[in-house]
Amino acid sequence: MSDATVSDTNHRLKPLTPAKLRELSVRSDLRGAAQSLGHYGVIVLVGALIWMVSSSWGALWALPLMVVQGYVVAFLFMAVHETAHKTAFRSRGLNLGVGYLSAFIIGLPYEYYCLFHWDHHRYTQDPERDPELIVGVKVTSDAQLAIAYSGLLQVAGRLRLMLGHAITGKVVVPWIPESKRSTIVAEARAYVALYALLLALSLWFSSALLLWVWIVPLVIGQIFLRPYLYAEHTGCDRSRSAFQNTRTTYTGAIVKWFAWNMPYHVEHHAYPSIPFHALPKLNAIVDGEIVHRGRGYIRTTRETWAWFRRARPAS
Repeated sequence: MSDATVSDTNHRLKPLTPAKLRELSVRSDLRGAAQSLGHYGVIVLVGALIWMVSSSWGALWALPLMVVQGYVVAFLFMAVHETAHKTAFRSRGLNLGVGYLSAFIIGLPYEYYCLFHWDHHRYTQDPERDPELIVGVKVTSDAQLAIAYSGLLQVAGRLRLMLGHAITGKVVVPWIPESKRSTIVAEARAYVALYALLLALSLWFSSALLLWVWIVPLVIGQIFLRPYLYAEHTGCDRSRSAFQNTRTTYTGAIVKWFAWNMPYHVEHHAYPSIPFHALPKLNAIVDGEIVHRGRGYIRTTRETWAWFRRARPAS
């Protein structure tokens, strides 16, 4: 993998025919329901097992299950992402319902994320305007890099931002337009109030249920989610073309399923109107145009780690 570069050429893919684009862009309530219910079904099943084991033998014995739950819960980020594009379902109401629920579970306010992600698509790999690069952790040592790959700093940052919005009533980040700032403040306050209510109920009933089946797994799961997210663009070109500024990572079926087919990330950035379930078909069409190709997440994580080390300032 080479370091990110600024491309002089303006790569243009021969577009899909209008008929093919319409065919691939068909959204489906059935496909969205199958995906989201399957994802949530695994969460409920593993959560029940965690509670049974921790209640009978102690939380330590349930730790392996918490790791599994962490992966599954953290990857609800993909449900938030797909519903932010309103492509998970045909129904707008279902997109919003699943989006709001998933966003609440992972601690990422939904309306805020929709606006954040809109600018990410508009300005992908632009260090001055891409929100993912603006809020990205700047590392100067291997220790800081390891912490960044844990995902804990990113989660702490967005929770701190949410609390700031809720407490101060002010929104100053550039990707939130003035007309939407009151919505973001109201959303942050609603999230904080609901989290506080759940905490109060847990204390009232002296229950650690939410701690072991939700909070601890969510923290653990960042270790899986953050390297996955770094694979999407790290080390790719600073170009306007999705076929140069984004990476598709070829991986196993289980990973693709829990990630809602977003390892086909070049395809998603090139044609964001195409829903998750049609991305494998799109890949078969555009595969030859993809510049940055990851060969599994273990290998790709090694490559993104090496890129961050090369890119950090010299001491």
